[in-house]
Amino acid sequence: MHHHILIVEDEIDLAQLMRDYLLREDYQVNMMHTGSGVVEYVQHNDVDLILLDLMLPGIDGLDICKSIRAFSQIPIIMTTARVDEIDRIIGLEIGADDYVCKPYSPREVVARVKVQLRRIEPNTNGNSSFALDEDSLNLVIGQQHVELTSVEFNLLEQLLNKPGRIYSRDQLMNAAYNDDRIVSDRTIDSHIKKIRQKIKQLEPEREYIHSIYGRGYKYDPRI
Repeated sequence: MHHHILIVEDEIDLAQLMRDYLLREDYQVNMMHTGSGVVEYVQHNDVDLILLDLMLPGIDGLDICKSIRAFSQIPIIMTTARVDEIDRIIGLEIGADDYVCKPYSPREVVARVKVQLRRIEPNTNGNSSFALDEDSLNLVIGQQHVELTSVEFNLLEQLLNKPGRIYSRDQLMNAAYNDDRIVSDRTIDSHIKKIRQKIKQLEPEREYIHSIYGRGYKYDPRI
């Protein structure tokens, strides 16, 4: 799988240098040079990690990070030349996962990117595997399987698409139904409950799908 990395950096030469280093590691890389439009881009594209400069024209990195954290737990590595802001970043006030001080070594940044991407890769917990079989609509864990309904399959497929990402009920609703029907939040909650029950038939000791109060649900095998 080619991870998609978004570089948000207004120093174009630096952004291009970092892009070249990441391309050598076989990552897919896009660049943006202003803060405007970054949040919208992340909402509408599958981005696996953001390398985000603190000081940007338009909207600064702090506000971008806070806005993205309202709907996603995608890894964010902040880059900054402002030492006075590091305490805020380290203190997780804005929800960043890591930071790098400018001037930085591109090799160091690549190493930090790899660490964050490993963190979001599904944890198979020993010999256990978690997979979906589209042909049979089966959920497969290890050597066991349980059949899902079409709606349950669509919901779980959406959640598994981005481990750790929080999906709102509206997003899950759109993934579950292909005919634009109107369903209530309670309907989605009911489907999630049934999916959890089926997972527990196979792995009663673990919780894969987590409720995030006021936000929705996420699949996270690490918790």
